[in-house]
Amino acid sequence: MNRDKEKLVRFIDQKWNSSIIPQLSEYIKIPNKSPAFDENWVENGYIESAVKLVEAWCLSQEVKGMSVSIERIENRTPLLFIEIAGSGGKSDETVLLYGHLDKQPEMTGWDDNKGPWTPVLEGDRLYGRGAVDDGYAVFSIITAIKSLQEQNIPHARCIVIIESSEEGGKDDLTYYIDALQERIGNPKLVVCLDAGCGNYDQLWITTSLRGSVVGDLEVEILQEGVHSGNAGGVVASSFRVMRILLDRLESAGTGEIQLNAVQTPMPDIRKEQAKKVADVLGSQFIDSYPLVPGAEPVVNDPYELIVNRTWRSSLSYIGAGGIPASNQAGNVLRPKTSLRLSLRIPPTADSSVTADELKKLLEENPPYNARVTYNLLGKTDGWNAPDHPQWLEQGFDTASRSYFEKEPLFMGEGGSIPFMNLLVNKYPDAKFMVSGVLGPNANAHGPNEFLHLPTVKKLTCCVADILAAYSIS
Repeated sequence: MNRDKEKLVRFIDQKWNSSIIPQLSEYIKIPNKSPAFDENWVENGYIESAVKLVEAWCLSQEVKGMSVSIERIENRTPLLFIEIAGSGGKSDETVLLYGHLDKQPEMTGWDDNKGPWTPVLEGDRLYGRGAVDDGYAVFSIITAIKSLQEQNIPHARCIVIIESSEEGGKDDLTYYIDALQERIGNPKLVVCLDAGCGNYDQLWITTSLRGSVVGDLEVEILQEGVHSGNAGGVVASSFRVMRILLDRLESAGTGEIQLNAVQTPMPDIRKEQAKKVADVLGSQFIDSYPLVPGAEPVVNDPYELIVNRTWRSSLSYIGAGGIPASNQAGNVLRPKTSLRLSLRIPPTADSSVTADELKKLLEENPPYNARVTYNLLGKTDGWNAPDHPQWLEQGFDTASRSYFEKEPLFMGEGGSIPFMNLLVNKYPDAKFMVSGVLGPNANAHGPNEFLHLPTVKKLTCCVADILAAYSIS
């Protein structure tokens, strides 16, 4: 491709420093939590404010051939829809680019000088909720396209979709994709910037995503609480019944999930990629987790940990009910216990089959004939990327070496992006670039979330290169 690399780097660096960082800081200030965490999101107007802020910034960039609109469907969060006319030989082909603006809730534990809605620029890091997950995406995408236009480098027609409900599991995007199908067209390349990176030293391409099954398990054995001195040893604790049920699902010793539906084999190519990542990261992979002093991961082999995180199932206990705070706990055998279970499943496992098997496993033949109910709250299939064509593999390699001076690496992610399966099913011929800057200690969803600025600038350059490479592929 005929592009002046140094000019492109200077343009993108200047745009980030002079325009994006200030605007992204304003975005961080808006508490636009996803609807699952703000039931009054319409009345509060924070999502609307965030979308309008980004819309105004996009329009100010004077991108050639660009139209910007806020799309609305009743009872759905607004969606920012951007169309940019193509140029050159593939101007009639479509690239679809994706990001989201909604945020996770506040979380406790932020440093004294930081907070979820307080942007703090500290060295190479911009702190604040939504910075890395994934408010930066739309700024990066528009800047990448503008950088090509500055050098008159051809690019395909670009459709940019920025949604507002990804973090809370609200399925608004499906409705918009259907409603906007004629305007979207038939994308041949999809670029998603809602993923992670194993370090900040090279381009990372996401090859798979785990699915999830989330639900509430409740055990009820008494109609009301009874003094533990009276009932203890006579009536089984609802918590002990819960433990028995959980042992059916998860091995307490190893964490292995005992469901047939999740026993899906890992493809050889994914094993090879995981081994390469393990060789590069080594102990850095473990060091990226904020373990308390002296604590250890479940195993010390980086390869096994990477496979655990990206392909195997894992169970998290993300909420509890029926258990009072310790300082309010009377000496009582409680009537019931409930836990919210988040089960991550392999990329190729069927979430519907898994959910059905899970419910049967937990509810059938309850210990002591306790009343046991499992209520499914949500499920998402995982995603395993289709093979990358040669031009795209070469594009990843060239871009990573150009801006990071190292080869790219390929790794699965442990989380879910429902958008990916939606697009695979909708556009089976499309190829995918799934990447991001959620790297070591960036801590999306947790305290002290930050965006690593040198990496996001380089990623913006890489996106520009891939768009240019597609136009001549």
